[in-house]
Amino acid sequence: MIFFRFLSFFVLTIGYSFGYLLSSIGKNKEQRQTLRAKWIYKYLLRMGPLYIKMGQILATRSDLIDDELSLQLRNLQDNAPPTSEKYIRQVLKKELVKPTEEIFEEFYFQPIASASIAQVHEAVLKTGQKVAVKIVKENVQERLEQNLKLVRFLVLAIHRLNPSVRYLNLPTKFEQLYALLIVQTDLKQEAENQLTIYTNFKNHPYVRIPALIPELCTSNMIVMEFMEGIKGKNAHQVELPPSQLARRLQETIYSMLYFDGLCHGDPHPGNILFSKDGKIILLDFGITVQLSEDEKWGLSSFFYACIRKEWDIAINRFTKHFVTDKGNILKEWACYQQDLLPVLKFHLDVSNNRWSTISFFKDVINVLKKYSAQATTNFTKVDLVYFSLEGFLNQLDPTIDIWANARKFNDRFSPYMNLEVKTEFDRYFSQAIPSSLELRDRADNFLVAPTHLNRYFFPSTYPLFIKKAVGSKIEDVDGNVYVDLACGYGPHILGYAHPAVTTALSEAVLMGSVNAIGNLPEVQLAEILVDAFPGAKKAIFSNSGTEAVLHAIRLCRAYRKRDVVAKFEGQYHGFSDQGMVSSWFRFTGPKDRPEPIAGTEGCHKGVVKETLVLQYGHPASLQHLLEAKDQIAAVICEPMPLLLAMEYKTFLTELRDLCTDLNIPLVFDEVVTGFRVAYGGIQNVLGITPDLTCLGKIIGGGLPCGAIVGRQELLNIAKSSGDPFIDYESKAFIGGTMSGNSLSCTAGLAALTYLKEHPEIYTRLEQQTNWLAQEFLKIAQHHNVQFKIKANRSIFSMSFSSKDMNFLRDKQAGSNYKANLSLAYYMRKHGVYMPELHTLLLNAAHTQEDLEKVCTAFNNSLEEMVKDGFFVM
Repeated sequence: MIFFRFLSFFVLTIGYSFGYLLSSIGKNKEQRQTLRAKWIYKYLLRMGPLYIKMGQILATRSDLIDDELSLQLRNLQDNAPPTSEKYIRQVLKKELVKPTEEIFEEFYFQPIASASIAQVHEAVLKTGQKVAVKIVKENVQERLEQNLKLVRFLVLAIHRLNPSVRYLNLPTKFEQLYALLIVQTDLKQEAENQLTIYTNFKNHPYVRIPALIPELCTSNMIVMEFMEGIKGKNAHQVELPPSQLARRLQETIYSMLYFDGLCHGDPHPGNILFSKDGKIILLDFGITVQLSEDEKWGLSSFFYACIRKEWDIAINRFTKHFVTDKGNILKEWACYQQDLLPVLKFHLDVSNNRWSTISFFKDVINVLKKYSAQATTNFTKVDLVYFSLEGFLNQLDPTIDIWANARKFNDRFSPYMNLEVKTEFDRYFSQAIPSSLELRDRADNFLVAPTHLNRYFFPSTYPLFIKKAVGSKIEDVDGNVYVDLACGYGPHILGYAHPAVTTALSEAVLMGSVNAIGNLPEVQLAEILVDAFPGAKKAIFSNSGTEAVLHAIRLCRAYRKRDVVAKFEGQYHGFSDQGMVSSWFRFTGPKDRPEPIAGTEGCHKGVVKETLVLQYGHPASLQHLLEAKDQIAAVICEPMPLLLAMEYKTFLTELRDLCTDLNIPLVFDEVVTGFRVAYGGIQNVLGITPDLTCLGKIIGGGLPCGAIVGRQELLNIAKSSGDPFIDYESKAFIGGTMSGNSLSCTAGLAALTYLKEHPEIYTRLEQQTNWLAQEFLKIAQHHNVQFKIKANRSIFSMSFSSKDMNFLRDKQAGSNYKANLSLAYYMRKHGVYMPELHTLLLNAAHTQEDLEKVCTAFNNSLEEMVKDGFFVM
């Protein structure tokens, strides 16, 4: 962005200088402005594609140039002089594998749009499909290289002759710009960008991307679906309020930056069409901005701190993610903070209702200049996107509040869209749940409850305190009754206080709680677990799913004499250091080859490094596992990831075969899916047998319990040989004072026995799941809300998005967290409890009446959320 401003200033200085001399012949101010504008327009045309590109962007900035010049420069966006028909015919002959007349029924040689790099023609294929054909202009790469060579010479000269600007490192920034612009002349690269963005917006309600005709796309030509529309510069013809149209456009570009990480890099009016009813058609993907997962995280975390007015944190995050050459900053940190603090406060607090990208970045760069530091390359690219977008948005709606509209992205993890919504929530819940809120405040003096009150990442703002739970209902201490869709995160498959469990447990309590010593329920529960899984020969008990995973990994390391554990990105295997690597919250590295990252502070760095992170369902994962085979102790996997609520049978079959060939134990984490999706687990549905299975939740009947079941050879590693020396040399210690205690085993035995005797429970749950999912979709469609739901055998995964999300990274990165969090509180107002984490669960106690109440609550909640501005319509 710095370099672009420098270049723009240089070009416009020359243009204005000559234009001013010529315009002096005008009779009045208007004539002089018109003459100057025309001269600069012609000057940019003569100078070539680089200068035309700058003119296109400057045309959106009526805050920087006069209206007459802005009007003239808009012609550069889609009405630059075209190349000759003769050249176009030569390109078609060269690029097409067949004669033109065999591919096109009609081809119109008069272009419908012509810009700096390419021009677009209308055509009709032999199939009758109307298409747009984009062709690189004649000699454009040579002319662009000539432009850039001249600029390179000037940049180097200024860098060498003027020490005061060397801190800007203009030569390096020029080379980055060079690469960015030259790639525009390769339409094959543009086609790849367009295909990815098309996929991202395929199901979007108001964003359209032309579909490619892949077999006709080459380095010099793109053939795509033809889309009619109103040109960006004629947006006043759109039958949608300007404020709504502008917000749609901002939402589109911000979604690409914050969620997708691949953004249109040149959103000026010449690259955007509108339908009459306000749909947005994006064109020209030659320039894009790609942000890594770390950069997307940095962008969100920086602005989030600014919204919360945590200025010291904001400065730290900005400097960490977006500043290079920061040696002097680190030496003079206190002074740097004092210099940057008023800049952030002014732009992101005092005057944020009239946000100006150019002013903000100018002030930030001036601070960095003082310390000989610079903004990162991608930050300057994002700046350029904001720069172009801001100009266009202000043309569409001069009153737009860019900062307020960005709250969905910058303040992603709070449940309020604005202060008014928060005030209403505070009012409602203070009246509806006063005793729960009093207990919340009381607990705050003595208790840290990370599971429900002080939840990591998603703290509960209005927590409930429950005094009674029966069947499908929970009742809070204020007497409010809710249909429960949490099921305690999984254990209560039969519903709360089921008679089969409570009767058995009451009798067991009278017999006394037994632990750390043998008891009959322990043996009986082990028998029923082993019987439920075809590949299981033995069982070992623990106190939770987390412990079961830890035990399984220890056994595999002892068996393989290796340390590295392979797991899949986004999958959570309990709160251990290993189980949280690259789970849920943070991802890094490319999608097809993720890199390990700690799931939380306090994780041992060595454990993180000794984790191979793979992408569930991605074909590249099997190759990566094969490459690392000699280091791997085990592969652990949620066969049906909770956050996707779906399984990939083909992938799991191939994974099973590969692990068998490599003699690497395959561990299935069925802590949630075990005895929930089917008797046994999802492995029984798929017919795929792992070496070990980790269990928890349901197997304790509502009490703490975990277990591993599987191959005898592996589980016997935890069994004493009778020789203490052999034990130390070849066995693995697994313990737990409360493991296999009589109360947990009694409750679990009662629950599993009832499930085994009543297989119709699973049939009914599957029917209810499918019905509820379809009703949710109908309700969301009725309200025109972007919404996706995956539902599978009592487990629901929801997101407010239009995208089909096949990888956990896509779901986490692309979710509208603000709407997700808020929905939980809106639903509570209507008598339904759902966790903020938004994995919903059904149990056998849910009735049709319950489900209909849930649907009514969902409908009412969406209606209120639309009114409160959570969704851009």
